[in-house]
Amino acid sequence: MSDIFPKWTNKLPGIVLAGLIVLGGVVSYGVYYYFGPSYGRVGYQPIQPVSFSHAIHADQLGLDCRYCHNGVEKSWFSNIPSSSTCMNCHNQILAEDPKLELVRESYNEGEPIEWVQIHKTPDYVYFNHAVHVNRGVSCVHCHGEIHKMDEVYHAKSFSMGFCLECHRAPENKIRHPKDVYDLDWTTTKENQLTQGSQFVHDWKVNSSQNCSACHR
Repeated sequence: MSDIFPKWTNKLPGIVLAGLIVLGGVVSYGVYYYFGPSYGRVGYQPIQPVSFSHAIHADQLGLDCRYCHNGVEKSWFSNIPSSSTCMNCHNQILAEDPKLELVRESYNEGEPIEWVQIHKTPDYVYFNHAVHVNRGVSCVHCHGEIHKMDEVYHAKSFSMGFCLECHRAPENKIRHPKDVYDLDWTTTKENQLTQGSQFVHDWKVNSSQNCSACHR
């Protein structure tokens, strides 16, 4: 028998076992990373070039989300406002505040501020903001209570399971479009189910669970 198989084959079972252990570790880490909060960016809160408080602007002052993110109802992405949008107010309010020097400089020189993107889906995921907000999905469902944040952070996981939870039962989430930007809006569980089911029927909401809906 020793003439048929070379001596190194005696080590083959050990090599195979070690390979399986390494492979199992890699797969386990991949599942943990890609399906866990690290990849979902939960808690991610970068330092921005200019401090902007949603708690002041959206909650205390009551600015509508669409004043700054004016493309959210028409585009697949939610746009970052230009410096000119900020200066509509800040050319009079806190016009000399040193904290807004970069905003004034950006406005005067026509160079955009390099904001750090917080909410981001992987390149292989297709998401359309307009489709969701126009069918009753409020900002808080995906971004958390962003109107209460002094500094924006990534509040919820954008995992596939997170999206499928809504796609499988949209009646539990959607509301009337007039209430989408009322970030303090609440209702009872019973009313949500009743009204949500009616909205799904009337608006012909087709929250597809087919892979091609998000992976195009």
